[in-house]
Amino acid sequence: MEVAFCSLVRREKGEQLLRDIGKQAEFVDVDIDDATALRAILDGVDLVVHAAGPFQCREQCNVLEAAIVSKTAYIDVCDGREYSQRAKGLNEKAKAAGIPAITTAGIFPGISNVMAAELVHLAKDESSGSGLKPEHLRFYYFTAGSGGAGPTILATSFLLLGEEVIAYRKGEKVVRQPYSGPVTVDFGKAVGKRTVYLLNLPEVASAHEILGVPNVSARFGTAPAIWNWAMVAVAKFVPQELLGNRATIDTLVRLSDPLVRALDGAVGELMSMRVDLECVNGRKSIGLFTHSNLSICVGVATAAFVRAVLEGSTEPGVWFPEEPGGIAVQARPLLLERASVGTLNFVMNRAPWMVEGDPKEIGFGIYIP
Repeated sequence: MEVAFCSLVRREKGEQLLRDIGKQAEFVDVDIDDATALRAILDGVDLVVHAAGPFQCREQCNVLEAAIVSKTAYIDVCDGREYSQRAKGLNEKAKAAGIPAITTAGIFPGISNVMAAELVHLAKDESSGSGLKPEHLRFYYFTAGSGGAGPTILATSFLLLGEEVIAYRKGEKVVRQPYSGPVTVDFGKAVGKRTVYLLNLPEVASAHEILGVPNVSARFGTAPAIWNWAMVAVAKFVPQELLGNRATIDTLVRLSDPLVRALDGAVGELMSMRVDLECVNGRKSIGLFTHSNLSICVGVATAAFVRAVLEGSTEPGVWFPEEPGGIAVQARPLLLERASVGTLNFVMNRAPWMVEGDPKEIGFGIYIP
């Protein structure tokens, strides 16, 4: 079994990774905008993981197109709404080639999409015959500092601050300012209450369309609080045309990176995501996923998607993680189990009060907030 991993790394770092991984790996320097070179590298490969972000502002899905031509299974860790929609637009080509592909298959989006799909599935199962429908779906994300992801997540964050936020209210698309609408969310043990802000993330549109939930939004926050304040200021005062310019973003990343790395050492690399589902009768359920290191859990989550695709859980075509064609309904629990290895806290389909704060057991499995 041979898997190719496309990522933005310098040769020195790539060679260091080879020493860490061992002789079964090979480092190849390739331009992902060179279609011929991509097809040559993917020839004979079973699956390619596209992690060469940021995905915002990229006009072409070159790696996916090369994977289709070379008949190589594909996943990416895209967190850009427009890029993910372009990838989905290649669905028929992938089907014709017999190639399974999943876009947005990282941690968030990715595992968060599957958590949302499973919450909706479980709610419908529990209310079978009652006509109960999901009404609100909310994605909440938190990382301390850069979560250990460094320049890539910095660049992605700046690029997202230049995009208007797409959310859904009563089935209609609504537009909001980036990094606006702060709310305080309880992420449970190890994280506690954090303030999160609206961002334009691809799982909002895909979950609305695929899961049929009329009200969907996604929010993100970081620590220390000064970074949130700085991002609010950037979103408000830096023109969107500058934030959509890669040269400007590269400059901002170079200026910010040393300070971010210094603070990462102080605040750690903790991450948490909470997915909230509310049905029309007021029934509420949540999923919660907390890990001490964002970089590690992204790798574990991506590996879980890779394994699922190689095991045959994905049909030919290009899919979002919450689509049954991407991850079969019966395969979701195993995917979540694999992705949650090493977590500090992972729960699914619980009432919010069971996770918020520290509920006390009063006996016979009965808890109070």
